[in-house]
Amino acid sequence: MRVLFGTDGIRGKAHEYPLDPNTMFALGEALAHRLEGGTILMGMDTRESGPEIARALAAGIAAGGGQSVLIGVVPTPAVAYLCRTTDAAAGLSISASHNPYGDNGVKIFGHDGMKLADAIEEEIEDEMRAIRRAEVRISDAPLFDSPELIESYESFLLSAVKPDALRGRNVVLDTGNGAAYRIGPEAFRRAGASVTVINDQPNGTNINEQSGALHPQRLAEIVVERGADFGVAFDGDADRAIFADDKGKIRDGDEIIYLWAQKFRREGKLRGDCVVTTVMSNFGFERQLTEDGIELCRANVGDKYVLELMLARGAMLGGEQSGHIIDLTVHTTGDGIHTALVFGELLAEESKPFSQLATFSPMPQILLNRKVSSKPPLDSLPRYQEELAKASRELDGRGRILVRYSGTENLVRVMVEGDDDALIRRIAEALAAVLVSEIGA
Repeated sequence: MRVLFGTDGIRGKAHEYPLDPNTMFALGEALAHRLEGGTILMGMDTRESGPEIARALAAGIAAGGGQSVLIGVVPTPAVAYLCRTTDAAAGLSISASHNPYGDNGVKIFGHDGMKLADAIEEEIEDEMRAIRRAEVRISDAPLFDSPELIESYESFLLSAVKPDALRGRNVVLDTGNGAAYRIGPEAFRRAGASVTVINDQPNGTNINEQSGALHPQRLAEIVVERGADFGVAFDGDADRAIFADDKGKIRDGDEIIYLWAQKFRREGKLRGDCVVTTVMSNFGFERQLTEDGIELCRANVGDKYVLELMLARGAMLGGEQSGHIIDLTVHTTGDGIHTALVFGELLAEESKPFSQLATFSPMPQILLNRKVSSKPPLDSLPRYQEELAKASRELDGRGRILVRYSGTENLVRVMVEGDDDALIRRIAEALAAVLVSEIGA
């Protein structure tokens, strides 16, 4: 059973187990053993703890007979892309995505540019426990970027859209003081856009701080102030993107996937008339796709599970409401910058502003996050089960309830959908209150 690995790699508090130097050394060594040597690429976001983790991983990789190459500060999807286009055996992205700067983590990609299957992560975890030492030697030598690898990734991003696809477009980017702070604006400028950038001064501790994909409100205001065509907010490792339209309305991943699906259908790329999302996607989205003759297939939360279902169904487009979007025509993982560039090209091909593009009527949805001290099976919580039964009777088939634990944080997420705003809010708050009383932090 996996303990260290969650839905998106290993995460925790920087400098503490399992992100302490000894455990990261063991991870690097175990991975090198599994790959029987070979080159392992490493990229990281802008957290101050990134270099410490990179050095520990590199030392472990060397002890296991492998070689590490640091790409530099790059989005997580850059690691995935470079894994499959070089002779690298694997890649590591050192990031905690949207989490605060005090957290960090490691995501692992295979040579195919895809995240490792759960079973492989479990095997690596087993070896880490067996080989972890109390004392390890880790160099404090300076770390150096690989500019040629960074340029290769930028060129890939631009290859997905027509030359000067965004010429004449006015775009606002919020890089969240994270991994996209240089590459994102540069890619948009090279695609011809006029770019305004906010939150692009990382200092090691301000990543995601009231900025980026979790806090797009200021982005939306600036889009309106500047008369921009649209705005995009990236999360810390830039594998997802949240948009603001020309009127300042926040548009989530469901809406972008819907517009992208229509584009793919026009271009004959929507294989099997199928789009893959997660259990979190809005029911209004599913209802509209069904009316359009497109099937929506739901995976568990986590872009690796979206990708697994896409491959199983032969789908070319999938993603999450949170802004991870996977375009299998060119990529193997969610990529916020790629998503934003392709959307910019899509918008340039339309005769209407973003705010006037037809999408779908979302069903009212409430999502509450609450901190927990532990994550026992939900069906083992009697008071919660009693409240859930009561809530289901109140909804009476006119909505749905989804309660799950976060795979990356000590949180329980309560999502309720229905056609009555007041009812679903009351239900969500009641469920959340019971959970806090039973397992709250």
